[in-house]
This record gives sequence, structure tokens and C-alpha cells, in this order.
Amino acid sequence: MRAAAFSELTGPEGVRIVDRPTPDPEHGEAVVDVEACAINRHDLWILEGDSAMVDADDLPFVSGLDVAGTVRAVGEGVTDVAPGDEVVLCPNETCGRCRFCREGPENLCESFSLYHGGLAESARVSADRLVRRPEGVDATTAAALPTAYVTAYRMLQRAEVGAGDLVFVPGATGGVGLAAIQLADVLGARTVGTSSSASKLDRVASLGLDHPVHGEDPEELRGAVEAVGTPDAVVNHLGGPYTELGMDVLRRGGIMTVCGRTAGGRSTFDVADLFLNHKRIVGSTMGTQGDLETLVDLVAFGDLDPEIDGTYPLSETADAFAAMRDRETVGKLVITA
Repeated sequence: MRAAAFSELTGPEGVRIVDRPTPDPEHGEAVVDVEACAINRHDLWILEGDSAMVDADDLPFVSGLDVAGTVRAVGEGVTDVAPGDEVVLCPNETCGRCRFCREGPENLCESFSLYHGGLAESARVSADRLVRRPEGVDATTAAALPTAYVTAYRMLQRAEVGAGDLVFVPGATGGVGLAAIQLADVLGARTVGTSSSASKLDRVASLGLDHPVHGEDPEELRGAVEAVGTPDAVVNHLGGPYTELGMDVLRRGGIMTVCGRTAGGRSTFDVADLFLNHKRIVGSTMGTQGDLETLVDLVAFGDLDPEIDGTYPLSETADAFAAMRDRETVGKLVITA
């Protein structure tokens, strides 16, 4: 089988198409013929050498978390899926033994990790991490869900967002940002989102953003957000200076969830404002398999339509990463069979 492997951690030019043996499933595993695999900034960080989890000793490395396709074969002990089933993978890898695995939610697992290997024609996965795709949920759409949309959904849940709330999303045109806008709309919440690109904001507004704010300087954005209203929640996938901005505009007793560091790995904020106004900052990573099942159902029922910016054949995986790096896109990029 072919795979898009990272042969050098130098950026998109480090992707090579290689031949590998088609895997066979072991006990508890399934082999999925991959029809679609979305890429994420997580993959790009690895490809650019900006991830502690992969170094030169691991090369060539096949990334790809968001696998959707059809089960080719199953190993011993597998009863929940069978060859021919159309599925999408929950990429969570957990120990199954710690208190968080026992009590939930599973994404707090002390040994939490993520599956990699979907940028290939076939993928060997844990069978119990496969979610069946209902009729009408195609592989490309399903592949958009497991990382960006599950992450955004969990962040909105942790921020206790409900109908009528105002949610501030800095970086509303990114993968998690756009997912948060669309899912907040499903929940009946209102949104204010920012971007340095006016044309991208127009596109996101057509997908449910209520109050677009053009710009990227946190000092300039503060007044524009406050003119809209006082957010009940902030979904922050950027980190850096946008954490202080989010805290400044957040209402008394409001919650900001943080999942990323695209704008910087260090943030400052006013500690007195935090405790005097009973604000909360909550870290959030991914979500649960149950969250993915909920999102698949929302797609099947017609309540959610994940935005796909473009699809690329496996042979053009490097081009997809270049588009992500150059911030040319709005919505998910998906590698297809």
C-alpha cells in the first residue's frame, strides 16, 4: 500500500509517498481501507519539527488522526465491527486503567495519546475505537469530525454554553474556530469571531458567525468585541496574547476554554480580574468517543454540515500541508483515496 510519510521534519517538502506492506489485524484490531483522512495543525507541527512526540529517530513517520473508510478485516476477539462496515475512527488512545478512564471523561486519561497512521491507503486501528457511519454520512464529511469538531464540541460543553449565550472565538477561520462557530449555532448561541482576513470572515459569516470582527491586534479587537456585548464564554485555540484579550472581555463568572498555542505558548492575564470577577480558565484537549458519536448523529440528522475547504489525493498530501501552512483555507483539508 502507499502512505504519505514524513521523511524529514522540515515542513511540507518533507512528505514522501512510500510503499509499505498492507497491515494485518491483531487481536482486538481492525484494518480499515482509508477513504478519507483530514489533516490538522497537530500533523503540521510534527512535520515542521515542532512536536516533542516525534523526532528524527521516528522517521519515516506516518501521521493522520482522522480516519474514515471501510473495514477490510478484523482480528480475533472483535465483535462490534465486521468487514464491510463504514466507519470513522475516534483517535483517542487511553490506558483503560487510571481513575479518569474508570470515571470519565476519557480524554483526561493520565496516559492520553492520539492515533497516527491515517495518511495511507490502509490503517490498522483498535477496533473498539471505530464508530459506524450512518447512511448518508460520507467518508470525507466524517473525516472532518474527530479532531477539530470533537475538540470544539468539548470546549463548548466545558464552557457551559447554552441557547442565547454570546461566545467569543478569536481566530474564527481556523479549524477549531470554525467548528466552534458552527456548533455554537447548533446550540442556539450567538457568536463573535475574529480574523485578519476579511474575505475569510465573510465566508465564516455565511456558515453561522453572527458578529465578524476584522483584525488581529488584541488591543484593537478588545473594543470591537465589547461593542457587540459581553461574552458568556470564550473558545480560545490560539493562546498567546489572545488569552488576556479573552479574559478582559469575558463576563463576570464566565468561562474561557483553551486548547491551543498557535499564537504563542505563554499567556498573561490580570489575576485580580480572575478572582474578583469569578472568571474561569479551563484547559481542554480533544473530547470523548461519545462526543464523536453525537457529532456523527448531528450530521446524519442534518443539523451539522462540516465545512470542507478542499480535498487532495494521497499523492498531493504535501500540497495540502502547504495550503495549511500558508493559511490559505477556511475549513478542513481532507486527503482522499
